[in-house]
Amino acid sequence: MAEKMTRTIHESSRGPLSGEITLVTGGSRGIGRAIALRLASLGAAVAVCGRDAAALQSSEAALRATGVPVFSCIADVTRAADTERLAAETQAALGPVSILINNAGIGLFGPAHERTEQEWDRLLDTNLKGVFLVSRAVIPTMIARRKGHILNISSLAGKNTFANGGLYCASKWGLQGLSGCMAEDLREYGIRVSTVCPGSVATEFSPRTDRDLSKLLQADDVAHVVEMLVTQGAQSFVSEVQMRPLHKP
Repeated sequence: MAEKMTRTIHESSRGPLSGEITLVTGGSRGIGRAIALRLASLGAAVAVCGRDAAALQSSEAALRATGVPVFSCIADVTRAADTERLAAETQAALGPVSILINNAGIGLFGPAHERTEQEWDRLLDTNLKGVFLVSRAVIPTMIARRKGHILNISSLAGKNTFANGGLYCASKWGLQGLSGCMAEDLREYGIRVSTVCPGSVATEFSPRTDRDLSKLLQADDVAHVVEMLVTQGAQSFVSEVQMRPLHKP
């Protein structure tokens, strides 16, 4: 009965993404929260995950205020058991995921030779392994339905190198390679894979504190690009978007 009620509520919503089930990792704050709210405004049902219970609860409340079906889940994307549970519980609550936003990520900066093995593992596991695990958990249902869109939030650090960015750049360059191969593996099933590569975004994640934050990209700028990608025509897909602020900060 609960599943039928959820479906009825969702189908009554209006918007270009009405009927879509979306999952946003790292959806409790920053870019992930902005993307989740944008998808909700387009009529999609939205699931979000994160590790901070208070931040996740706040994000869930904001999403519910939009009137679309919402599901939130504490999950660590670096753990296979968590990602499998996340996919299963999202499907039970909302339905099979049709749009996956792999947004969860962290930043650790400084000369690579000064970083520890534990820092390497933590960053690569979150930024790269996490995308692999969550995608692997939802792709089978996408293949079965021959429909889906996976958007990986990457970075211009996956295209360029810079001092003190060794670990972070390694994770994002790896994500670019993984995403490109996934796109080739999945396109025959009607599944699109795209990467969004922003420059510095004005969130607590940014390593630079000496910049004019008003000139940086904003989380809503990234959400706008995600909207463009998930509402594109059915016969094509944009494989990559690079984003830069209009004015150099």
